[in-house]
Amino acid sequence: MKETILLFNAPDREKLLKIEMALFPLHIRLKRVLPEDYGQPLGFLAGMKDIAPSQEAYTGGELPDTMFVFCFLSDSRLNQVLTALRKCGAGPFPYKAILTPVNSTWNAPDCFSELRREHEALHPGKN
Repeated sequence: MKETILLFNAPDREKLLKIEMALFPLHIRLKRVLPEDYGQPLGFLAGMKDIAPSQEAYTGGELPDTMFVFCFLSDSRLNQVLTALRKCGAGPFPYKAILTPVNSTWNAPDCFSELRREHEALHPGKN
């Protein structure tokens, strides 16, 4: 599978350009996911052939913040990406996940909710 980063609730144009420029030398595909696709399983959005699309239309709103889902990256490539994102000056981005067999069937709001719970548990009082 092709190294891919799913981007939900993309930041403003200036920050998005910084992200794109940081990732360009790494040759990793950045896929901006539109709100109408937020109900689709993460694995389907990433291109996994064994994950079927959802037939239900997503009627919710935009996610509360930017979320990245890293797909098909080795540990060393993930570290390169995280370093590039940290150095680009567009962040911070607290909501990041790695695509796993468990979360590949989740949709974007479910993943965001889980990330938010984890973030609040690790950083009480910040939100």
